[in-house]
Amino acid sequence: MSRVRPPAVSLAMAMAKGFWRDRAAVFFAVIFPLMFLLLFGTLFSDGGTSRTSALQVGDVPLLDDAPPGARGVIAETIDVRRSDDLAAALGEIRQGDADAAVVQHGDSVQLYYSQADPVLASTVRGTFEAIVSSANIGASGQPPQYALEVETVEDETLSPVQYLTPGLLGWAIASGATFGAATSLLQWRTTGLLRRLRLAPVPAASVVTSRVGVSLGIALFQTAVFLATGMLVFGLELTGWWWLAFPLLIAGTLAFLSLGLLAGAVARTQEAAVAIANMVVLPMAFLSGSFFPLDGAPAWIRTVSQVLPLRHLNDGMLDVMVRGQGPTAVVLPLAVLLAFATVLTAVAALFFRWDT
Repeated sequence: MSRVRPPAVSLAMAMAKGFWRDRAAVFFAVIFPLMFLLLFGTLFSDGGTSRTSALQVGDVPLLDDAPPGARGVIAETIDVRRSDDLAAALGEIRQGDADAAVVQHGDSVQLYYSQADPVLASTVRGTFEAIVSSANIGASGQPPQYALEVETVEDETLSPVQYLTPGLLGWAIASGATFGAATSLLQWRTTGLLRRLRLAPVPAASVVTSRVGVSLGIALFQTAVFLATGMLVFGLELTGWWWLAFPLLIAGTLAFLSLGLLAGAVARTQEAAVAIANMVVLPMAFLSGSFFPLDGAPAWIRTVSQVLPLRHLNDGMLDVMVRGQGPTAVVLPLAVLLAFATVLTAVAALFFRWDT
């Protein structure tokens, strides 16, 4: 006697088969974002810094009183910016916004730098050692005038692949969940399947559960592909808290499922649903830092990004996957994503239609 599957399992299997048979859905959910990871990872994997960026904290006679010839050399090799706050300067080094900070007390020159990039660290140290040596040689016949002391700071600087992988993974999850929900809903409505499900003895909860299950399965597959590619191809390193990304993946999938349901509810055709999803998800990816950091973006863009669910998904995964932050780092992103899912699901329910 054959075993009868629960309605939710049968629907989930049908949805999963439909997803894998839809080449466009597979392309935009998995292959297209993966192409960006391969492209950006390749472009930035060998990227280097031609000039050292240094923060001069207070008065530094070693730099300020250098001879004209030495000043020219310094200007060619170091981009010097002034700062009055050593703590803020060290924070910029930790975040990767500056390569070094230099402070001078009498004849003692203190250099702070990050060890994130060994080549860059050697360049920073070697550059300032050369400047100090040059100044001491200039005072010929006298004891060395300057003594250089070096100190590394706690590193929070991320290599390109460390930043790109969580951001592009967040975009892939957003695309997969949004497009999957929007296109499925429109396809079922236009073919009459949604109406037949309504008349069949299938609980609405089974339909919803099956859609959520398929979307979560796709998100886990996307995660496995992205992490494997990042680790095997580009040397991605995960921290001990990386597994906290899974609650974020679940909340993010629910948030963007609700967005897809809203797009499918208001659209009249499948093409319109895809267009609506594209107009929302792709600009959101740029405004949420999926492709590049927002540190140098205008203030209004950084402000707008704080209300976008993808920004919180990206930041949460970045913190726990590569920056090593613990459970407290996922509290705010989870709250924002679940609140977004709740509100948009309620709005989508208002516009929901069983028939075209």
